[in-house]
Amino acid sequence: MSMRSGGSGEIPVETVRVARAAFPKGSLAIRVRDELGVMFQDGDFAALFGVRGRPAWSPGRLALVLVLQFVEGLTDRQAAEAVRARIDWKYALGLELTDTGFDYSVLSEFRDRLVGADGGRELLDGVLSAARRHGLITAGASARTDSTHVLSAVREINQLELVTETLRAALNAAARVEPGWVGENARADWFKHYATRAEESRFPKARVQRDQVYRRIGDDGTLLLRMAWADDAPPRLRSLPELEVLRQVWVQHFHLIDGEVARRGPKDRPPGATRLVSPYDTEARGGAKGEVRWDGYKVHVTETCDPDTVHLITNVSTTVATVTDAQMAAVVHAGLAERDLLPGEHWVDTGYANAGAVVAARRDHGVALHGPMRPTTAPHARTAYAQEAFAIDWDNQRVTCPSGVASTQWHQRRSKTGHPTVRVRFSPADCRSCPALRECVNSPRAERREINLRPREEYEALQHARALQQGDEWKARYKIRAGVEGTISQGVRACDLRRSRYRGMAKTSLQHQLTGAAINLIRIDAWLTGTLHARTRASHLTALRPAA
Repeated sequence: MSMRSGGSGEIPVETVRVARAAFPKGSLAIRVRDELGVMFQDGDFAALFGVRGRPAWSPGRLALVLVLQFVEGLTDRQAAEAVRARIDWKYALGLELTDTGFDYSVLSEFRDRLVGADGGRELLDGVLSAARRHGLITAGASARTDSTHVLSAVREINQLELVTETLRAALNAAARVEPGWVGENARADWFKHYATRAEESRFPKARVQRDQVYRRIGDDGTLLLRMAWADDAPPRLRSLPELEVLRQVWVQHFHLIDGEVARRGPKDRPPGATRLVSPYDTEARGGAKGEVRWDGYKVHVTETCDPDTVHLITNVSTTVATVTDAQMAAVVHAGLAERDLLPGEHWVDTGYANAGAVVAARRDHGVALHGPMRPTTAPHARTAYAQEAFAIDWDNQRVTCPSGVASTQWHQRRSKTGHPTVRVRFSPADCRSCPALRECVNSPRAERREINLRPREEYEALQHARALQQGDEWKARYKIRAGVEGTISQGVRACDLRRSRYRGMAKTSLQHQLTGAAINLIRIDAWLTGTLHARTRASHLTALRPAA
């Protein structure tokens, strides 16, 4: 399929006349077109189309349709109908009134092209570029970031349902490509146990009986894998994605003990970052944040937050659910740097704030990262022998304890997670004679104090941040971060941010880029019309609380 040009970009005269008459006060689509002009050019998407074939609808216009679709929460059919029937959309797209639009299936095809080329960012970038041309956003402004969980598009299932559905999906895939082989080799009871979805089965509640079901399913799946990988099996079976998923799930949940298939215990299963949670969305993972548990992904949203300006989303990053916030500050800054939208100050919560992130933000991007540092959890944190009570001479690689004794060993090490640390040890001869030894060490048998230090730059940054955050001025300034919670709420209410519409990381990421672009258009329109921010909701009881 080749690309068809969207024309000169000028709005037809008759479309302008009718739109002005029909919408004397304007609409979001009309105001955004008037203020920002053409946000997406066909040339931005030229790499997605070939030079030959049937001409496609203008990709620049399709990109705007996708964003407007998310603004109004429309289905593909409704969005295609809006292009055909609504005057304000024709105005925004620069179409003749007689233009009949396109079939709704074109939108899913265009999304697939965007996903394949990682083009989702082009949609958010198009809105940001237009906003920048009109002075609505600049580099160096303050920004804030937060994350929220995203449920996978597939249904959450328990482990028994997982292994059942995985085997059922593998059998269905094999029956599709090699029906004769399956009919010849399948056990007779497979048609009974795996003909319908697991959710329609009535699994026993008693633990002994459920264990028997697990063993039966484990035996059946192991047999199917052995038959599929036998020398006389059709080669096409081994290339089926469903068979590979079956193999992975069986490795994660079953093992052989004395030649018998047995279920793995909880401690024998792989970590959550690699453990599959559904055979129908193999990139989704099980996540946990506080009391929230979910299967799916996580999205990180960054927005500008300077007062008296329109607050626009400048970066959206999608990860699997197991990626922690502590890993994301550098990723967010890299995304902002590519757009030349790095903030001067970046306000985050405790999840993002750590000494390494603060140092990296300042060193690599010149960004001041602000967020509450986690309190130390060391055994001596609140005693006279806390780590802060020890004097550190970084130049001479020596630490002096509160009793005036100097350390004897200073070694560069790496933590279990691979981060550089400094291991400091005192001499047992010095510590044994110290009357405060038992208060200073954690173990009742320890004969000397040992300290693990961060690298100097991180250690000093951490101490400085903790001291700064004790002051009332910093606490007052930090209140600006709370506004990003409203952005998350707007994304959830307006664009269903916490529910993936599609399967897989790439399509979920595209959904989030579209969500960011849609919220930006909504906010730009509110800015143009002078719409005030909604007041923070408070219960009647909270409103009566004394202002102590």
